[in-house]
Amino acid sequence: MRRKEFAMTDDNIEDVNAFLEEMTFGFLGTIGEDGYPNITPLNYVYYNGDIYFHGSKIGEKMSSLAANSKVSFSVAKEYSIIPSYMNDPKYACPATAFFKSVLFRGQAEIVHDLQEKCEVFTVFMEKLQSEGGYDAILPSDQGYAKQVTAAAIVKIRVEEMTSKFKFGQNWSEKKIKKVSDQLIDRDQTLDHETVRLMNLYCPHMKDQAN
Repeated sequence: MRRKEFAMTDDNIEDVNAFLEEMTFGFLGTIGEDGYPNITPLNYVYYNGDIYFHGSKIGEKMSSLAANSKVSFSVAKEYSIIPSYMNDPKYACPATAFFKSVLFRGQAEIVHDLQEKCEVFTVFMEKLQSEGGYDAILPSDQGYAKQVTAAAIVKIRVEEMTSKFKFGQNWSEKKIKKVSDQLIDRDQTLDHETVRLMNLYCPHMKDQAN
């Protein structure tokens, strides 16, 4: 059963959107023609409330989508690993990890409209090549029109989105402070950011958030 204290709500939608903008890839879940679930890592953009990805018009992924358009899509990022000894000097049970994750469910459909495809490729480029260095992607540009037409763009019409940010929201203030101090002393990659997010999302620590 999902822990409600970790679930993001409408009040956190800006945080969720910022996370989706930050991340560049996620995992597409489809049902294979053999009945087994398939998981495919791929780049994506979250645009106008839907997920888009691109690729070849042929292949196992596209065959699976043609057979069953129901899909899931997940984006996740691990922050700090919390070793057991930060909370208990003897038992391994308290070992955990803090993370952000978002899960989508929806219907996948092929995008055929050239204007929409150009808009989506523009969003991809703005996200993955923000420094520019290319001409605007316009359907009126015949060089682009030919290439964009040849590529597949798939839209996942989002029917359900759930998000989970786990940063010790179920811990006491004393426990949060104890682990935060140890993370700051450890000073590994993302430890300081983890402490900031602990302070941001733990109800009794919000006033201490930077």
